[in-house]
Amino acid sequence: MFIADKLRKENIVGYLLYMWQMEDTLRVYGCDMGRLRREYIPRFTQLTDEQVEEEELWLTNLIRMMNKEGVRETGHLQINRVTLQQLVELNQRLLDSSEYPFYSAEYFRVLPYIVELRKRGAAKDESEVETCLNAVYGVTLLKMQGKTLSPDTVHAVKMISTFLGMLNDYYQKDKKEGLKF
Repeated sequence: MFIADKLRKENIVGYLLYMWQMEDTLRVYGCDMGRLRREYIPRFTQLTDEQVEEEELWLTNLIRMMNKEGVRETGHLQINRVTLQQLVELNQRLLDSSEYPFYSAEYFRVLPYIVELRKRGAAKDESEVETCLNAVYGVTLLKMQGKTLSPDTVHAVKMISTFLGMLNDYYQKDKKEGLKF
């Protein structure tokens, strides 16, 4: 919860990736709060007793939402889909505007990687932003598993991450002072 709150304010792309990771973490523990209390939460030794209670409540609420929304096995919570949709809409507004040529240039630099990812099995109905996020998330999971990445994959993810970073920066700027379109 504490990480999610901080990321939501400072790095919306990081927040969304973190929340996807939390969904998967809850799935790994079978959405079982007892197991989370015994096996997951004790890893956070820096938390006070009060913070542990807050974290448990947050995880309980996430599990409740996952069950209610039917995403206990797969899929994303509505709060995460809304955040993704905000990024998709901002991406389109930036691309449609002549005010942000550097963003458009970065988008077109990363577009071949998006096309390649879609050829390799990205869902046909997912947005380009979601394809990018899925690529970064997938590579993160591979790294966590100790898998070796090809130089081409490393390069593609670096380009995609740069693009998502730029989208994040514009999101933050739009929230703080508004962008002109």
